[in-house]
Amino acid sequence: MAKPFDPANHPHRRFNPLTGEYILVSPHRNNRPWLGQIEPPQATTLPQYDHECYLCPGNERTSGQQNQAYEHTMTFVNDFAAVLPPPGPIAPAASHPLLTTQPVDGQCDVIAYHPRHDLTLARLSVNDVSRIVEEWITIYNWRGNQEGIKYVQIFENKGAMMGCSNPHPHGQVWSLSEVPTIPSVELASLARYATNSDVSESHAPRGPFGRPCLLCEYVHFEVGVSESQSRVVVKNDHFVALVPWWATWPFEILLLPHNRHIPSLLHLTDTEKFSFASILSLVTKRYDNLFSSSFAYSLGIHQRPTPPKGENVQDTDEEANIAHLHVHFFPPLLRSASVRKFLVGFELMAEAQRDITPEQAASRLRACPEVHYLDR
Repeated sequence: MAKPFDPANHPHRRFNPLTGEYILVSPHRNNRPWLGQIEPPQATTLPQYDHECYLCPGNERTSGQQNQAYEHTMTFVNDFAAVLPPPGPIAPAASHPLLTTQPVDGQCDVIAYHPRHDLTLARLSVNDVSRIVEEWITIYNWRGNQEGIKYVQIFENKGAMMGCSNPHPHGQVWSLSEVPTIPSVELASLARYATNSDVSESHAPRGPFGRPCLLCEYVHFEVGVSESQSRVVVKNDHFVALVPWWATWPFEILLLPHNRHIPSLLHLTDTEKFSFASILSLVTKRYDNLFSSSFAYSLGIHQRPTPPKGENVQDTDEEANIAHLHVHFFPPLLRSASVRKFLVGFELMAEAQRDITPEQAASRLRACPEVHYLDR
């Protein structure tokens, strides 16, 4: 006779409706021994100012440009941009139908979050995080309205193990002439769901034209789950941060609005902007408190590819507003500040896999204090 299924102990697959991919969950592997790579500790004590840092106020960058003596945020064009401004060259004819080339142009910007070299999002005041949110909105609106730009991606890589080349807290914005693969897949999933006649009626918020929204439905369900099975980490009046049912990374977080459909940062009210900044602060503090370390992650904002044109931003009945604003946090740490998860082997050749369940991860993050460990 088969044993009753227990998702906290038995291997199973979970489906990610945003990407159309499955992940293998193997909770019984939590206690396997680890003799593999140990990461060096992330520096927790940095100077307030570093005269060799390319992002500190007044310093000279490798391009020869001198930084402003800025007091809050500073934005500049990346000195080593991944894409170049238009006009770009015309691609040559393909030598074979399988070997096509698609030229891409655009701009890459860097945002220094604060003049202090040692203050990450987790250590900044909510007012300082609010200024970063305002700068994200400004750049998204500015770049997204430039001719030829079809997509604006805001992101941050924090920590050396995530490829961050400078510890001074900063993020990036890449604006492209094409919509990249991952957001394109997510947007297609949202569009399919909106036109799916089999979606059951619920009390969840609705998307444009009164149609169902995949993420509205999902978050509406999640905030109602009992605490014993909850994946919610922290919630305020407008936003919720949770470990998604389909999470790949051990302590992955999906942050999104829960009481109305919001297509982009530009659609936020002043009150929602402050709530957004507040929950970003709470999430990053909990991350640092989990292992009492400066917690590495990649953060990315998914929203409308470009902002709405015209003055009536809050007019939600527009096809592009099928997008639902959300933030992905993908952190690599698994067991401690020095043991990380690797996407290798089966995960490269078959499908993603995780050991700790999303419910277990959420419970551990919920238990973390809201006061940063360096401030206690």
